[in-house]
Amino acid sequence: MNPEEFCKALRSEQRMYGTLVVSTSPFWPKIIGDCGLDFIFIDTEHIAISRETLSWMCRTYNAMGLPTLVRITDPDPDRATVALDDGAAAIVAPYIEKVDQVKALKGATKLRPLKGKKLERALNGETIEPDLEDYINNHNAGNGLVINVESTDAMENLDNLLEVGGIDAVLIGPHDLSCSLGVPEKYDHPDFLKSVESIFTKVRSKGIGAGIHFWGSNDEHKRLLDMGANFLVHKADAILFRTGLRKELVELRELMGDSINNSEGTETAI
Repeated sequence: MNPEEFCKALRSEQRMYGTLVVSTSPFWPKIIGDCGLDFIFIDTEHIAISRETLSWMCRTYNAMGLPTLVRITDPDPDRATVALDDGAAAIVAPYIEKVDQVKALKGATKLRPLKGKKLERALNGETIEPDLEDYINNHNAGNGLVINVESTDAMENLDNLLEVGGIDAVLIGPHDLSCSLGVPEKYDHPDFLKSVESIFTKVRSKGIGAGIHFWGSNDEHKRLLDMGANFLVHKADAILFRTGLRKELVELRELMGDSINNSEGTETAI
C-alpha cells in the first residue's frame, strides 16, 4: 500500500492493523516486514528520534508497502510539513481541541505549497484557480491528516473540528482521554467506553477514519473494533518484545527448576 492508497483506506470500511515502532535499528524493518502489518506508527511526541532517523524509517517502511503514520511533537503546522517532507504518509497531530488548529494543519497537509495570504484566503473559502486546484489535489494526494482526540473539550467540539474538512482520520489517545474524563487508565470504565464509542460513531458517520492506540488483550482490541474503529495501533514493538522474552524466560527457568524472577513492569501508556 502506498501513501495515497493509505489515505484513502483510512476513510474506507477496510480494517487496518499497525503497531508502534520504537526501535530505530536498521535491521528492524526486515523483522517488522514479516509480521502481517498494514502500516507503521512512529511517535516523535514521546520518543526521541532525530529528523534524519525519522526520514530513513519513513522511506524504508513506505518502500516496503508499509505506510508510516507519524505523530508530531505538537500541533504546529510547520512540524507537519517537516514530517511529510521526511516521508511520512500521514501525520498525527496531538491534543487537538480548536478549529484554528485544524485549519492550520489542513493548510500544511492538503493545500501545499500555498503560503501566506494566498493560503489564508484558500482556508477561508476563496475559490482557487482550476489549474492550481488540480495541481494541489495531485500534489497532496498522499499527505494524510490525522488528529488526536484526547480530551473532553475535543469531544465537545468534535463536530466543529470535523467541519473544517481535510481530516482523513481521528486517532483516540486513550491515556489522555481517560485522564480528561477523570478515570485515569480505567479503560473498562463505562464513561471511557461510552466516550470512545461516541467518537467512533460520529467520526465514521462523516466518512472519516476512526482509530485508537491500545495495548490491552486481543479481546479488548476486538471490543474497540466492534465499537466502530477501522484502524488499530496494536501495542508497540518494545511491549511485544518484553512480553515474549519474559514468557520464554519463565518457561525456561521452570524447565530447569530455577527460581523465577516475578518482577513485572507495567505497560507504558503513550
